[in-house]
Amino acid sequence: MKFDLSTIVNNINYIGAMILFIIGLYTVLTHSNLIKKIIGINIMETSIFLFFVSIGYVKGAVAPIIDPSTGEKVFVNPLPAAMILTGIVVAVSITAFALSIIIKIHEAYGTIDLDEIMKLRSVEEDE
Repeated sequence: MKFDLSTIVNNINYIGAMILFIIGLYTVLTHSNLIKKIIGINIMETSIFLFFVSIGYVKGAVAPIIDPSTGEKVFVNPLPAAMILTGIVVAVSITAFALSIIIKIHEAYGTIDLDEIMKLRSVEEDE
């Protein structure tokens, strides 16, 4: 299989989505700060949104509004965009909920570092 510059340019949305997902996954796996983990999850969500919107794109297509005077045309699929709008609402809700849980964790343990919380919990269990 031969790769050239036109292949990369034609698939830049998919490549960008994969890179964003890997960055988000790396952030979630390597940082012990809970806020950074939430940011990594948000980066992963954004990459999925980009991927789905890219799937719905059709080159040379128009918005799916049927006008009898213009005749038949190729239309863009509106379903991925509608799903992404719902996904964005869910992502924002989950982020707000996770941040509120992090506030409660900080009130209980005095830190948002996962390693320190695990140490504090192990000390509590030993007592």
